[in-house]
Amino acid sequence: MKITMSWARTAAMVAGMLVSVGDEGLAGEFIRVKETDDSAKLQTAVFGYEKDGGHVDLIGAIHIADKGYYQFLNKRFEGYGVLLFEMVGGERLGGGKNKREADKQEGENKLAGLRTLYESMEKALGLTGQGSQIDYFAENFVHADLTMEEFEALQKERGESILGFMIQAGMNAEKPTKDPDAMRLMRGILTGRPDLVKLEVMHTMAQGGEQIDAMAGENVIITDRNAKCMEVLDREIAKGGKKIGIFYGAAHFPDMEKRLLERGFVRVKTQWLTAWKVAKG
Repeated sequence: MKITMSWARTAAMVAGMLVSVGDEGLAGEFIRVKETDDSAKLQTAVFGYEKDGGHVDLIGAIHIADKGYYQFLNKRFEGYGVLLFEMVGGERLGGGKNKREADKQEGENKLAGLRTLYESMEKALGLTGQGSQIDYFAENFVHADLTMEEFEALQKERGESILGFMIQAGMNAEKPTKDPDAMRLMRGILTGRPDLVKLEVMHTMAQGGEQIDAMAGENVIITDRNAKCMEVLDREIAKGGKKIGIFYGAAHFPDMEKRLLERGFVRVKTQWLTAWKVAKG
């Protein structure tokens, strides 16, 4: 029982940190949980911004979801002149890059260990992974994140670590993250009903945004990576880009939106996409 609850709490904490799954009012409302008597939906936002005839969309990323959600995103991404994407150490991905070299790089990626956790979550929840579904070799994809060398150097400079960031976020949150119901989790796992597991994990994940909101100030995980993304955005706009998408974890977007507004962009549109849909009962 304790093992099951520990797995769910760890999964929710990691998802909350890297994805910032938050209920309405959290994480700038870029990801939310919407419920009715019959179902619960985990939804990600697409927020549109305009300036001087140019358009930028912030597209909230979630690392595990229904396969149809990623299929929809792949189709949508085709409509952008440039699609900026997050991935520490992912500079060998993107348009025109060699898949063999990218596969080699992935094997050397020191953050690749997180995949084991995501894969266990995928199996337990009956979902699929972002990394296996999104076409990161699309011609219009442009890497807009730190290299692994930059990431490690900045963490050393700031004295940070991913684990330390997670712990500090939890300590700074106004409210502690509520444990998922261990009995419901066990029942869902033992009876092969992933929807029961999803409902429990979804609501635990929904509190992750508050932990991220508590991490105000400069840090590598959010602000340094956002600064790099904005550098790439400025470069693409200077090259004449008029329709640009930014596909990043929603934890980044409150700070990223602030940076866009400082550049003179105005938010003009909001659209919600359903990443998970879970039937109740």
